Amino acid sequence: MSRKKVEIKEFLELAKYHPVLDVRSPSEYHHAHIPNAWSLPIFSDEQRAEIGTAYKKVSRADAIKIGFKHFGLQLNQYIETVEFLLKEKESKVLLVHCWRGGMRSAAMAWALEFYGYNVVLLEDGYKAYRNHVLQSFEHPYKFNVLGGYTGSGKTEILHALKNKGEAVIDLEGIAQHKGSSFGALGMPTQSSQEQFENNLHKELSSYFTSDESDQLIQPQNIWVENESQRIGLLNIPKALFHTLISSPLYILEIPFEERLKFIQEYYGQFSTTDLVSAVLRIQKKLGGLETKNAVQLLDEGKQLESFRILLSYYDRNYLRYADYENRKNIVLQAEHVDAELNAELLLKNK
Repeated sequence: MSRKKVEIKEFLELAKYHPVLDVRSPSEYHHAHIPNAWSLPIFSDEQRAEIGTAYKKVSRADAIKIGFKHFGLQLNQYIETVEFLLKEKESKVLLVHCWRGGMRSAAMAWALEFYGYNVVLLEDGYKAYRNHVLQSFEHPYKFNVLGGYTGSGKTEILHALKNKGEAVIDLEGIAQHKGSSFGALGMPTQSSQEQFENNLHKELSSYFTSDESDQLIQPQNIWVENESQRIGLLNIPKALFHTLISSPLYILEIPFEERLKFIQEYYGQFSTTDLVSAVLRIQKKLGGLETKNAVQLLDEGKQLESFRILLSYYDRNYLRYADYENRKNIVLQAEHVDAELNAELLLKNK
């Protein structure tokens, strides 16, 4: 069978149709990888460390011998894993990469070709992919940014917009955090910064096509929520954030009591212990008296009154840090926190 090397753009295009095998070590893959790639490590973390030590302290030849020893023992396992991945596919094409497109991917390609697969290698490996991801955030994307006070149901509105055929990026969903002190509640553990960027790139690139000269075409503006640069422990890439804060901002204004009911419905499901911990994380900004009152009300089971204190704090905080200058602002009045109705309101005014 055949093997060829391709550059990153062609590799990612092929990845829409064929499996991607990441042959780096488990820890490399766990830290960050190409979204939807399968981990098929040619060496374990321990084996990789052993080979690296031999390379540095003995010789390249000895390191290769050790690599061959481990590789040979696992050949059958590699083939069986690939057979499982392709059992329901007619194609025998596999995309393979390691860190720099060197010996690990070449060795795996040899084994897979010998068994009868067509292998495509990524030129310069995962390193080329990361360069591509970082460069992509420099692109002059066109966004519609959805703003509004806490409790306006902005995430739900984004989902409603997507269901109506709009282009949508859920930054908080990709970051696995809702952005406030309470943002980790009900969310999985956040990924690494690198994986966040990889996932974000994948979502952004899904809304683009290329013309005959390989220039990116964006058919429609992408809706995103107005965020600070930091979401939990992760940061929106600087160049992309600059584009976001320069994009048109749609500000939904919804009455306080309506937003308070929404907050109660969502956060009222969490335990008092979790809610108190979230309050204590902002006690310096919230102030001693309001922190004490909010915690006491939670302990007494008076969630709504505690949330009233907290929502007032977040409203003040939003006003302090909201930057509406140097961008187009569209202020819209809404009576209720209703994703469907407010999505229609946005579409009528875009």
